Amino acid sequence: MPSTYTPSLRLTLQETGQNEGEWGNIVNTGVTGLIDTSIAGAASITMTGADYLLTANNGGVDESRAMILSLGGSPGGSYNVICPAVSKLYIVVNGTGHAQTLATSADVSAGTGISVSDGKAAFLRCNGTNVVNAFSEITELSITSLGGTTITGNAQTTPVVVAFSSTAMTVDCTLSNVFTTTMTDNVTTAPTLSNPQDGQTINWFITQDGTGSRTMTWPASFKWPAGFVTALSTGIDAVDLVTATYRSATGFWYATILRAFV
Repeated sequence: MPSTYTPSLRLTLQETGQNEGEWGNIVNTGVTGLIDTSIAGAASITMTGADYLLTANNGGVDESRAMILSLGGSPGGSYNVICPAVSKLYIVVNGTGHAQTLATSADVSAGTGISVSDGKAAFLRCNGTNVVNAFSEITELSITSLGGTTITGNAQTTPVVVAFSSTAMTVDCTLSNVFTTTMTDNVTTAPTLSNPQDGQTINWFITQDGTGSRTMTWPASFKWPAGFVTALSTGIDAVDLVTATYRSATGFWYATILRAFV
């Protein structure tokens, strides 16, 4: 019997007893090399002003098996790149001058495709029916970054407001690395910093209210440079920035304060 193929990546499934003398060659070309491409391979796609159907070859090299789809050319507009309707992850890098859509068919009116803006890259997943975002579109990722040059852009963390409490304030470190609090009274019981990860650094902006002179009781797990505990600044509406890094080996936060931004 002839070889068959896996449904998603179209790898060769050699039948028992088939071409036993060619076993190594079939495995190398029909399985091992193709798996390598699906994990780390890149396919360069030249868009020419029409929808582009990715090649999908049983047991052979093809474009839709590649992990990275690098879109180039000068299509003069936005078109669809059509992938097989099987479970697969893709990194799509768009350098065509226009937004391009990865979809499982040319008809994306039902939301079966994801558009990738020009100059951006996106981590997308085909779930066997639709193409969806594996993560949000990567912000300001340079088009050439996946070719070995520098990634440019910015990393962003949305600040989380820590509700003030003089006796039971909690900073949940799973929510963000940036926190804000406005002091409306003295903190008499040290805040709790929950769920930290080893090596995590948080930035905590603490603002005095319109009265000022609010004081903070720091957690015993905070260690300060030279052992000197730093008090908050006292000015009305003053902002202090507490930066602390957690080490699980010691259970301590290593903290500093920049004081009195006004």
